[in-house]
Amino acid sequence: MEGVSREIRLVARPQGFPGEDLFEVAETPIPDPADGQLLIRNAYFSVDPYMRPRMNDVRSYVAPFTLGEAMTGGAVGQVVVSRTKAHPEGSWVLHSLGWREWALSDGSGLRSIDPSVAPVSTSLGVLGMPGLTAYYGLFELGAPKEGETVFVSGAAGAVGSTVGQMAKIAGCRVIGSAGSEEKLAWLRELGFDAAFNYRERKPREALAELAADGIDIYFDNVGGDHLEAAIGALRARGRVVACGSISRYNDVEPASGPRNMFMVVTKRLRIQGYIVSDHFDRFGEFYEQAVEWVGDGRLRYRETVIEGIEKAPHAFVGLLRGENIGKMLVKVGPSE
Repeated sequence: MEGVSREIRLVARPQGFPGEDLFEVAETPIPDPADGQLLIRNAYFSVDPYMRPRMNDVRSYVAPFTLGEAMTGGAVGQVVVSRTKAHPEGSWVLHSLGWREWALSDGSGLRSIDPSVAPVSTSLGVLGMPGLTAYYGLFELGAPKEGETVFVSGAAGAVGSTVGQMAKIAGCRVIGSAGSEEKLAWLRELGFDAAFNYRERKPREALAELAADGIDIYFDNVGGDHLEAAIGALRARGRVVACGSISRYNDVEPASGPRNMFMVVTKRLRIQGYIVSDHFDRFGEFYEQAVEWVGDGRLRYRETVIEGIEKAPHAFVGLLRGENIGKMLVKVGPSE
């Protein structure tokens, strides 16, 4: 096809908190698909916390981003040209080819999206990877029982807000932490029983007031002082679902861990980390249930949408600063 596709490339590694100057906008010709390939016009791509550790030149559970290449990650778009029967022209697909306006695919790793079920953007949020992250972590690892108390950190984000609502569906009392009054108002709308602003109150002090009798499950998106406070507040045989630790992603030097780890033994606590990509076999189960909950209003969502691919670095830095409510997305093309 004639024309130019823009993409966002990582051009330098961060030292501490990343700046927008670590990225560049590059132009490439829109590719022509060969037999067995398809060309996708992206509508949205995802901006996620896990991308920050991948910017470092250190392998964790996935390889680091390669300098000078387009940032990879979740994106959803419409097939414009297809040389395969599996995904006809006009169909919508989810892929991991990331931060670009046009994507050329050989069909591997694609998931078909039905835009009649929900807006296509939800395939990157409440009905996608963040939703599955919340579902598996809470129900499989947290194993909530009716009447228990669940504490969720980063509760106004894509995963945290979904976890909190799922815990309410399970009959639990739910406490959330977030970083602004606007976010706290959103949590109250979602039915959280209590919430506090971690920028104004220390988690340990807030939990002492809001969960005087203790908590049973801590869903950890933050780490740091939140994890230490939760260990102190957990009842005997409590569970920590270790999903993320965004408060530590920009540390130049490793920070010391919680000072009360001895309580893991004395309280017989369980701390379990997980990577959602290990559990994509549960996606069908999750999706069927989540679509029902979204449809009947028990599972609500918000999206922070930044328009224009050139704004992607700004969106990423904003995510790390906590400027989003719900899922952070960059819109780069038509969504209908």
